Amino acid sequence: MSTNTQDFLVELGTEELPPKALKTLSNAFTQGIIHGLKNAQLSFDSFESFAAPRRLALLIKGLETAQPDQNLERRGPAVKAAFDAEGKATRAAEGFARSNGVTVDQLETLETDKGAWLVYRAVQQGSETTSLLPAIVTKSLNELPIPKRMRWGASRTEFVRPVHWLVMMMGQEVVDCEILGLKSGNATRGHRFHANKTITLSEPASYADVLEQQGHVYARFNVRHDMIRSQVTEVAANLGGEAVIDEDLLDEVSALNEWPVALSGRFDDEFLQVPAEALISSMKGHQKYFHVVDASGKLLPHFITVSNIQSSAPEHVVSGNERVIRPRLADAKFFFDTDKKTTLQAHRENLKPVVFQAQLGSIFDKTERIAKLAGFIAETEGGQKELAARAGELCKSDLNSEMVLEFPELQGIMGQYYAANDGEAKEVCVALNEQYMPRFAGDALPSNLTGCAVAIADKMDTITGIFGINQPPSGNKDPFALRRATLGVLRIIVEKKLDLDLRDLIEQSIASYKAQGVELPAGDKLVDTVLDFMLERFRAWYQDASIPVEIFLAVKALKPSRPFDFDQRVKAVHAFSKLAEAEALSAANKRVSNIMAKAGDLAIPDSVDSSLMTEDAEKALATALANAQETVNPVLAKRQYAEAMELLAPLKEAVDRFFDEVLVNAEDEQVKLNRYALLKQLRSLFLHVADISVL
Repeated sequence: MSTNTQDFLVELGTEELPPKALKTLSNAFTQGIIHGLKNAQLSFDSFESFAAPRRLALLIKGLETAQPDQNLERRGPAVKAAFDAEGKATRAAEGFARSNGVTVDQLETLETDKGAWLVYRAVQQGSETTSLLPAIVTKSLNELPIPKRMRWGASRTEFVRPVHWLVMMMGQEVVDCEILGLKSGNATRGHRFHANKTITLSEPASYADVLEQQGHVYARFNVRHDMIRSQVTEVAANLGGEAVIDEDLLDEVSALNEWPVALSGRFDDEFLQVPAEALISSMKGHQKYFHVVDASGKLLPHFITVSNIQSSAPEHVVSGNERVIRPRLADAKFFFDTDKKTTLQAHRENLKPVVFQAQLGSIFDKTERIAKLAGFIAETEGGQKELAARAGELCKSDLNSEMVLEFPELQGIMGQYYAANDGEAKEVCVALNEQYMPRFAGDALPSNLTGCAVAIADKMDTITGIFGINQPPSGNKDPFALRRATLGVLRIIVEKKLDLDLRDLIEQSIASYKAQGVELPAGDKLVDTVLDFMLERFRAWYQDASIPVEIFLAVKALKPSRPFDFDQRVKAVHAFSKLAEAEALSAANKRVSNIMAKAGDLAIPDSVDSSLMTEDAEKALATALANAQETVNPVLAKRQYAEAMELLAPLKEAVDRFFDEVLVNAEDEQVKLNRYALLKQLRSLFLHVADISVL
């Protein structure tokens, strides 16, 4: 390391930081400081972040000890304006010199093509890094994404949690400053129980090793993360099972422990009578436990907890955790047993006073609409209308159950269990869970048509209703998650290859609202507004698939309202765009489009009169179009758009020749209109698939 660089360490010691926010806080803290250093033109070799329950830290390797010197140059007035006829400095020259703290004779002259100018030149010495660091760190801390800051004691200082110590070291020296009311030093603190003491650091680079060896703290988040995964996996294997490691839970547990030790506990077999999802929710949500399954995926009566201490009597830690989880699981069993005493149909009646949305009625009202629309969807697709309608009626009943009131994330899942307990048809039971699919990007889709029908109906009812009362998403605000709901509808229809028309679904939804006496102030434009919103969601979909936006726009221009059909068109046009003939045919369509636009109100015939054709090129195009129509129309009837576009590609030669040899705007009005009719046929052929003039 050269003499003009040193390592820098900053560590802020706090009360236990919010575990779900630790990674975000650490990243923001790091990026804020890195950004500050770059703005100050301070270079460095590398950096490493540290994040643990009671500390945010950053190590910068090879940081410059001072800013580089800067050559300053300020241009002043032109020499002509700086001196009078006698060569004496004018007020302009003296003012410029004075503003730079020098005399006129200390200024230099700059010769340019446009004349000579007075100029001030100087070297500005760079500031010492240690004088800049306090402000850089303070700014980063002030800009952390903390929704609500807190104060403690009599202090006016605010932070996400009370702060207790501050390490700021440049090389072996302390950066003397005060931040958040803390005087900087070189002393950190160890584990709250294993090493509850002050630990003096001799140099920044040894920070992580010293904390681990003397402080019983693994300061690196990723090290704890990997340790916990490895330990939990090993403990589960010793139990004869496999740990199910949820990544979000793993992150949270990593943020809760400085010295992680995985231990296994057991719960009574009787609790396995309760749906596994309820037990898992209780273990994960309340206790941050990892659950264990056998080779077939069945829940085992074991859990794995991660302790923050290396206990000399781990059995006591396990026993304590078993005592804590027992009443939690007992509550889940009580809820389950209680809920089974009431049918979903009876639970549904209790939804009448529960408001879905003030202007749109109750959740009970919503289930009425969902049932009707789900039945329509199932019937349209050749499914069982009665099953879909029944699933729609019962789809929200479990919201009134004790279990879902305690564990909201189990909605739908518990409905499936309770429906089975009530003796409902299996397809109905499954649909009650699948109504919420897909819950997130990449999630599974409903497995059967009944599930698809209810999932689509639920989402369409919400989208139509909220747009109907003029509350569409705006900016980042989307309280009813209409964008996500729309993507869910599109995914189900496209990936399940359903021939559903969004326009029909929207109209059916509106009719159901009106049948209930619900006023939708959005009025007559509602269908088109919702349709445009939903089709626009395809834009990002295709961008993610690396399909150019022009191809999406070419299809959207025709407003095809069947999502599966829309998708087939996009894929067909995408394949066509890669053909050699695509560019020329696209340009020709654009030219035809412009000609038609200029034609205005001209009465262009629908058919072509061959007796009006005088040029060989127009006759050739007419023949080519007639042949193309004969071969393409049967293909289009089957919606085989990719094949249709491929069959249209050979038209390029006849189209090119027509535009090279034929004057479209002939002097004879009848001939001109006949040529317009020919071009109209050409454009119409492509418009069966997309408007390729926008490519």
